[in-house]
Amino acid sequence: MGQRTLSSISKGLRRWTAIGLIGAAAVAGSGVAITGGNTALDARASSEAGRVDPAVPVSVDRLAPQTVNPFSEFSGRVNAVDYAEIRPQVVGRITEIRFHDGQWVNAGDVLFVIDPRPYQAAVAKAEADLATAVHNARFAKLESDRGSQLVKPGAVSQENYDQRVTNQNVADAAVKSATAVLASAQVNADYAFIKAPISGHISRAEITVGNLVGSPTAPPPLLASIVSDNGVYADFEVDEQTYLNSVRSYGHTQEQQQRIPVEVMIRGDTRVFRGHLLSFDNRIDTASGTIRARARFDNTDATLIPGMYVSVRMGEGAIDDALVVPESAVGNDQSKRFVFVANDSDKAEYRAVRLGPQLDGKRVILAGLKAGDRVILDHLQRLAPGAPVRPQINAHQQTDSRTARN
Repeated sequence: MGQRTLSSISKGLRRWTAIGLIGAAAVAGSGVAITGGNTALDARASSEAGRVDPAVPVSVDRLAPQTVNPFSEFSGRVNAVDYAEIRPQVVGRITEIRFHDGQWVNAGDVLFVIDPRPYQAAVAKAEADLATAVHNARFAKLESDRGSQLVKPGAVSQENYDQRVTNQNVADAAVKSATAVLASAQVNADYAFIKAPISGHISRAEITVGNLVGSPTAPPPLLASIVSDNGVYADFEVDEQTYLNSVRSYGHTQEQQQRIPVEVMIRGDTRVFRGHLLSFDNRIDTASGTIRARARFDNTDATLIPGMYVSVRMGEGAIDDALVVPESAVGNDQSKRFVFVANDSDKAEYRAVRLGPQLDGKRVILAGLKAGDRVILDHLQRLAPGAPVRPQINAHQQTDSRTARN
């Protein structure tokens, strides 16, 4: 009986152990199912959360033809309308300087004095020589007149009379020679007082009092220089195509070309100085393919100083039916320029373009776009060809004609 009891207990333990294992397996399976169910829910929730609108919101301008007046930009130099270098014309020692550095001088003012005494003495001698020649000429004329009366009755020979006429002619020539020598001496004496040839601002004196100037064997030294204040020139060189465009728009005569607007700007200064073209040169330089041009400016505030480097902008004439886009809408693709256009499917479309003149932060497009295209203005770095976009018309879009100005 004891063995049977132990055997029964052992079977019961085995049964309960099997039931426990089955329950554990069920619980484990249930846990896996629950875990798997949670993973599926998480993936579905994540998919729904990541489902956002991929279209990039962009501003666009719808291109419309317009008339523009572009400017081409060149480098130039400012020059005075009138400029004079003061150099001595006679030899001598400087005894006076009658101006201060930077002073305003008028044409005819005495600037330097070279010791005038040798030249004044030469004038006095020339005056005396002229007086002698005049007296000799008078006496020779009297002798000639007297001989003409005496030769008729034979009181003097024909030879004697001819000699008297010759003496009169020689004396008259001597008067003319003495007159010329006096005039030359007076000019040299006047040159000793060096005068301003034009009105304007004078530079500093390059040579001071006491120095000997002028030499027959050396060029005359620079004493000072004067620049006028009646406006300034801006000299620059224009490429052949821009020149042809301007002439085609404004005309071939100088009067017509003088209507071409020209602007200059100084580096570091935001002001714009406006003037007009004065002239083109008479030939194109075959080496550089450019033609020299000169514009004139009033320069009333004396800001533009001769010798100054400036940026010159010259009008090319009106361009009709031009397509214009902001500079910010133009991208660089190595050596190419491009823009993105929103097509009819509201997708970004890549367009390679050829750029024309600049005007007011915009560029004229010569090729690659057409009227009615919707040019994307912003978020270019987020775009690629074919990317979906959500276009919004630019609130500040300008479709009227404009004239380029800074």
